[in-house]
Amino acid sequence: MAQSLADLTSAGARRTLRFFPESSQAEREELRATARELLDTHGETVLTGLRPAERVMWYLASEGRAEDLVEVVRGQRRDPGVFLVTGARRPRLVLPGLRSLALPDRITALERRDLPMTAQLTSVEWRGDDLVWGGYAFVANLPRPSGRVGRFAVLKNAKTGRLIKLRLRRTKNEQATVASGQALHCYDQTGFEVVVSARRLRELAGRGAGQWFLHIGIPGPGGIHTSRVRQRDAGTAGHNQVRHLADGSRLVVGFTKNAVSITVQQPPVEVESCTVADGELVLVARARSGAEVPTAVSVVEGDTEFESPLTPLSSSSGSSGSSASPGPSGSADAFRRYRAVFSLDRLTANDPSGIKSRPFKVALKGADGQDREALLAEDFTTGRHGLAPGRELSVHRDERGRLMLATRPVRPIVDTMTVTAAGELVIEGTYPGEEAAKKKVILRHGVRLEEKELPVELADGRFRVRIEPEAAPQVSGPELPLCPGRWYLFFRDVDAWDKSRDVPVTLRPEQVGELPLRFNGPQRASGQGRAGGQPRAFTVDRREFDRIFIEPERMLGPDEHGAYRQRILREEYFQQQRELPLRDAVLYLSLGGKQCSDSPRSVHEELVRRGVEVEHIWIQDAGLPEMPPEAGVVGWGSREFYEALARSRYVVVNTAIGDWFVTRPGQKVVQTWHGTPLKKIGADLLGSPKSNPAYIASLPHSYRQFDFVVSPNAYTTEIMSRAYCIEGGMFESGYPRNDVFYAPDREERAARVRERLGLPEGKKVVLYAPTWREDQRHASKLYKLDLRIDLAAAQAELGEDHVLLFRKHPKVHGSVPGAGRGFVWDVTRYPDIADLYLVADVLITDYSSALFDFAHSDKPMLFFTYDLEHYRDTLRGLYFDFTTRAPGPLLETSEQLVKAVRDVDAVEAEYREKYAQFKRDFCEPGDGLATARVVDRMLAGGPHAAGSTDG
Repeated sequence: MAQSLADLTSAGARRTLRFFPESSQAEREELRATARELLDTHGETVLTGLRPAERVMWYLASEGRAEDLVEVVRGQRRDPGVFLVTGARRPRLVLPGLRSLALPDRITALERRDLPMTAQLTSVEWRGDDLVWGGYAFVANLPRPSGRVGRFAVLKNAKTGRLIKLRLRRTKNEQATVASGQALHCYDQTGFEVVVSARRLRELAGRGAGQWFLHIGIPGPGGIHTSRVRQRDAGTAGHNQVRHLADGSRLVVGFTKNAVSITVQQPPVEVESCTVADGELVLVARARSGAEVPTAVSVVEGDTEFESPLTPLSSSSGSSGSSASPGPSGSADAFRRYRAVFSLDRLTANDPSGIKSRPFKVALKGADGQDREALLAEDFTTGRHGLAPGRELSVHRDERGRLMLATRPVRPIVDTMTVTAAGELVIEGTYPGEEAAKKKVILRHGVRLEEKELPVELADGRFRVRIEPEAAPQVSGPELPLCPGRWYLFFRDVDAWDKSRDVPVTLRPEQVGELPLRFNGPQRASGQGRAGGQPRAFTVDRREFDRIFIEPERMLGPDEHGAYRQRILREEYFQQQRELPLRDAVLYLSLGGKQCSDSPRSVHEELVRRGVEVEHIWIQDAGLPEMPPEAGVVGWGSREFYEALARSRYVVVNTAIGDWFVTRPGQKVVQTWHGTPLKKIGADLLGSPKSNPAYIASLPHSYRQFDFVVSPNAYTTEIMSRAYCIEGGMFESGYPRNDVFYAPDREERAARVRERLGLPEGKKVVLYAPTWREDQRHASKLYKLDLRIDLAAAQAELGEDHVLLFRKHPKVHGSVPGAGRGFVWDVTRYPDIADLYLVADVLITDYSSALFDFAHSDKPMLFFTYDLEHYRDTLRGLYFDFTTRAPGPLLETSEQLVKAVRDVDAVEAEYREKYAQFKRDFCEPGDGLATARVVDRMLAGGPHAAGSTDG
């Protein structure tokens, strides 16, 4: 494939194009010269390989049309890759808001490759004997089909290309617009329902073995667009299903290479049963009359093969296997039956211990020596057989109906799922032997890796787990709703250090057809659910054939979810609400709605203490934080959120709101921010690999939203004013969140926190609160837990008289080893770190701004800076020489850290003078009156103004 212009240019030129509105004149001239030279050298074919909007940008760059290019780049930032299409026969690109942009036809002409098609399956169900596929299909940037021909669906034979037309009914499918990820087009009307009737399925079977793919066709500019339909990653739309027909055919309704297909199989031989008795594994196969019978059964594990001949089973009359033999019910039928026998001892002789599984490949061997799949009869029953303690032989099936054998750790297998009238999910199943006696149940988020320990009832080889999805327990802190995402069940040894030996909970294969199970949780308090407290829906479904998960419904409603509807809410609903009178309300936002904490919490408590007559409303993201009982709650991005933001007289935040937000007359918006900068921020990163010129250019507008920005000290005032391009004055009041260190009732508050956490009396409390690392990411792009402390060694040395509270940064996701075993406490979800500061005797951190807050306590700090050079010189850069000014030792190894904790009194004495100087530099003002000063200024000149506090 010929290289495109983007491939031929340097990384520097591509970066200039990406940040063209912020580029210098010299950079723009260099980009123009580069693009022009490449076009002159290679011709305009280097443009045709680009995506349409990118083609426009490189063309404008080569022509030196800087003003036009600025507008195009800004538009593509808002909605990458999105455009309008005009012309039915010869489609052309039109950029949103730039209809008058003059461009030659060769640049705007759209080929079929410029209009890719998406066809996605979302559901599979059986209505009687009819197969029904549901999903959506659209051509990118074409929300509505053109022409007189409607959408259509066909099955296409993979070998012959033969087409069979199917019934297609258009439906509304809001998932299409959400999944598109863009904000310009509405694809809601692109849903489809395709029915394959029972008659059509029999017709497919009558055509013999073969594979048929589902294709959707959509009329569009330049002709018909067609695509195979793609599978989902979970649930019925992500797994194969086997359907047995009366003539002995099998239909595998599922997927091949991620595409929806029906595979017709006409197996002459099927496995009817596979059982264990008297130390032998006995496999019974049945063959149709006249079918060629395999000669043996092969069981292979690695390089080891076990083989057993298939021998006829006698008929009830004692005749040879050439005639029909008794079926499972004991009566004769049309099948001949054969059996193969394996020694269980030989099969399991090298079975590993522990949690490893040892799968076997089972095949039927023909007379020609070729292996054939061991396909299962419709009435085949799975099972398991106990081996050595903690191990079992699983007689299983996969989603394509093939026999699977494996030795593995004994697994808990679900066979019953019910929902109580109160919205509680009850999961029951078998867990034989002594396996469950010393285990606990863990519910783990599939992406965040957050864990919750659930109570479990055990009796007579069975288990029962009750899940209250709106009040799930935490290791430390209150019960909270399950946040969106998939939650998986595991059993874990009660004394396990980490998740490495967890045993997954799976579903009995015979019952996969019972999923998805959908139910409503209990009624939630007003403002804490969807649409004014309506119950939230939950789904139990599966991945990897039999791994069950619980998935809460998204917090936003159908008219709120996705980029398109968020744009409509901002541009229309929010603007309508701004025309209505202001309400005497205070709206609070802490860390994007993920916490009820920090300085906004302090402001809230001060207003309540004063008795100011205002309504209190907190913004909550995904149902995560615990909220004050006297406050209303709105979900981030909901209609209620936009209404509250438009009409609240006061808004108190510690993070950004969004570039689209503009303060209205009479409204006070206070930015309390959330840290003292040690790491470089904002415009001070300009020129570094981590800088984002577009973000930096947006800072002046972002900070015009606020009536004032709170600063904790003179050092921060100077840096933030410059780095965040703050044009108005900053209010150097101190951080309200740090008043807790000077509160008269801080000891009583600390006692309440200790009691709430259940901390043991008489033990020193060590709080570990590190920041995140930009270069440590999961595949999901979330930040990894970069754990360098040897927690097991720390427990051995310190566990007798210390506890370690582990507070992950809100951006970091990963489970904490050893949590819940008495020494390590995962307090990440505890509502406010300020409470944890009060109970901590020692703080361990690194480059986190927690060090500036904790310095108000006068308690010792240790700095685990194992990557100081890399972090300082490569990742972020620091504002001052941390090695000379840190108010505690900089430690590189876990051993050094543990020793410093043990000798913390000596460390405290050694760093007393540095600590005092650090407080003078970064903790002024520090008198406990910061909140009063902020509230006084916020209320000043308004209807709720009161006498100022002398501070």
